[in-house]
Amino acid sequence: MGLDCDLVLPCRDEAAALEALLPSVPAGLSVIVVDNGSVDGTAAVARALGATVVAEARPGYGAAVHAGLLAATSEYVAFMDGDGSFDAREVLPLLDEVRSGRADLALGRRRPVRRDVWPWHARLGNNLVVWWLRRRIDMAAHDIAPMRVCRREALLDLDVQDRRFGYPVELLQKATAASWRVVEHDVSYHPRAAGTRSKVSGSVRGTARAARDFWRVLA
Repeated sequence: MGLDCDLVLPCRDEAAALEALLPSVPAGLSVIVVDNGSVDGTAAVARALGATVVAEARPGYGAAVHAGLLAATSEYVAFMDGDGSFDAREVLPLLDEVRSGRADLALGRRRPVRRDVWPWHARLGNNLVVWWLRRRIDMAAHDIAPMRVCRREALLDLDVQDRRFGYPVELLQKATAASWRVVEHDVSYHPRAAGTRSKVSGSVRGTARAARDFWRVLA
């Protein structure tokens, strides 16, 4: 199978993670690293390891994801955090679900490899939002899904507008409203790479900021 999927990695100060992550990306995925205001050499590391680099000056997870989507050229597009917490090889079963026509959106459901990987405050925020979406709109997913795959044109047509941490929540809302067929696969959730820090789960303050963005979208 040729290169028909771009893997978008939204990154801010993830140079240390990319050094190990990029060499492990399966050959069938073309990598786009979106540098969202890094000061640690993220862009230089990504280029040296063969990734396409896109700069997005506007801060925010959604801004970085959207910039990667616009830069993508393949039929399919995958998104994954670039902090070393996921194995890029686990994108392939998700891609197969969409490529085969069994799903419009394939999501990775996080399964921590050990107890301390997913701090209580981050897990609580995720679970509350998911509970609300499942109750309110009968959403099929059980995670806000930092790993996901769909067709590029379909995602552009979905027209997700949030440019901060609320992006995945709006995506799931709009995909459900559009009657997209959604499947989930368990994916391993590992500790972040040494030398990096999560903008969300790395602190209670970061989680609270993300939760504010989530609930703004839900409102």
